[in-house]
Amino acid sequence: MTAVLTVLVLLPTAVAALLLCLPRRVPRAVFLGGWLAATAAELALTAVIWAGYRAGGGMQYEQRVRWIPDAGVSYHVGADGLSLPLMALTCVLFLACAGYTWARRETRRVREFAALFLFLQTTCLGLFAALDLILFFLFFDLSIVAMYFVIAGWGHRGAARAALTFFLYTFLGSLALLLGFIGLFLAADPHTFDIVELTRENPLAGRAAYGGLVLLAIGVGLAVKTPTVPFHTWLPPAHTEAPAVGSAILAGVLLKMGTYGFLRIAMPVLPGAWREYAQVFVIVGLVSVLYGALVALAQTDFKRMIAYTSVNHMGYIVLAFGAAAATGAGAEEARRLAVTGAVFQMVSHGLLTGALFLLAGVLYDRCRTYEMAAYSGLAGRAPVFAALTGVAAFASLGLPGFSGFIAEFQIFAGSLGSRPVETSLAVLGILLTAGLFLRALQRMLLGPLRLPDAPGAGRPFPDLRAPERVAVVPLLGLGVLLGIAPRFVLDVIEPASRGVMELLAR
Repeated sequence: MTAVLTVLVLLPTAVAALLLCLPRRVPRAVFLGGWLAATAAELALTAVIWAGYRAGGGMQYEQRVRWIPDAGVSYHVGADGLSLPLMALTCVLFLACAGYTWARRETRRVREFAALFLFLQTTCLGLFAALDLILFFLFFDLSIVAMYFVIAGWGHRGAARAALTFFLYTFLGSLALLLGFIGLFLAADPHTFDIVELTRENPLAGRAAYGGLVLLAIGVGLAVKTPTVPFHTWLPPAHTEAPAVGSAILAGVLLKMGTYGFLRIAMPVLPGAWREYAQVFVIVGLVSVLYGALVALAQTDFKRMIAYTSVNHMGYIVLAFGAAAATGAGAEEARRLAVTGAVFQMVSHGLLTGALFLLAGVLYDRCRTYEMAAYSGLAGRAPVFAALTGVAAFASLGLPGFSGFIAEFQIFAGSLGSRPVETSLAVLGILLTAGLFLRALQRMLLGPLRLPDAPGAGRPFPDLRAPERVAVVPLLGLGVLLGIAPRFVLDVIEPASRGVMELLAR
């Protein structure tokens, strides 16, 4: 079973290569069917891995192969309670996107589109499994390239500029990340890029200035990807111009690469520097929470509004990480609770925001605009679409009974003791999020029917087709399941969170 993670990571790319070997004249159903089958197989394989995972057993399914020995680089992968939930989220979202693309009857370069998304799935799974800094960086960079082509090749009218902005911003962040990784490599004795060895060695203990510089480089690189304020400006145009499935993966999975990097690398490998600068992360998280919600409230474009709520939700995670490090001695339970809530928030946000972006794609597919003012009365014309949009919105704002409530409750409960002022202010983000979603729902779903280019007329707006429902409903269903019965996920996350807190306390 040691190679099972390698199979999970590389299978999508193998299928992508197979699809690219087929001629373009092959029916589109073959390409989409291959993509759908591969993502379904990936989800099944993840379920097998989850079933065999022993909660509290540390790193499992490890495989390590020498890659560049002279540079201390190896192919080292593994899964624990921090990475396994994100791998499962990745497989669920990619399967939903494959099904959604089938429902939309995509006709533009279907072979390349399917192959690109399969390759993108490999980069996401590979990053969450990576236990070597260079392997992490490799998948980090390749995800940028893949998403660039998704936005530029299949986006809307302003896609070229948005894709270029996305690439330049995130690639610059990856260069800062690489500098930080090299700094860790040089500090280690013997030199290594292995995350497990670096965590065990704590090479920058007692070297405050050096540790601060390395944390700055790694922090900037991960903050751009997350993104946090002020490194967020690439996100709204990228989301607005990307195809719906591209936005779902960008928000649902790629943003988690940044927050996961903080949890996997920055906190356990640089515990002293993280504790010293914890207040910086608390403030950055708080600003992202409030700024993201306030700017989202001002948006008139539905998809752009959802994009800014991602800045808001990622801010909660960064706030929790900072508050966990700042918590005083004797508050181990609060420390663990904050980190557990942050990891749970990554999963919850991926499911719910992924569903919201797919539903936004339905708007564009029907009427070619995301402007909320162009719509009203959709509940009468498309009741299933309206119901699912309402459920996704209420779930995203953290209503009890949904996964978002479990995540935010743990974050606030774990952060309030150490940072009461900042955490109390962050609670305002929930109120602002409730206001912006309720306003959007009232504008688009209620009142007399109004559709773009035909105010008040009976222009067709077909309700969700069966394949579209199959793509969206499971994401929302999981959001409800995790809100009612979160134990099966929390049992996996909590021991790993406790381990991170023990490393951070060194």
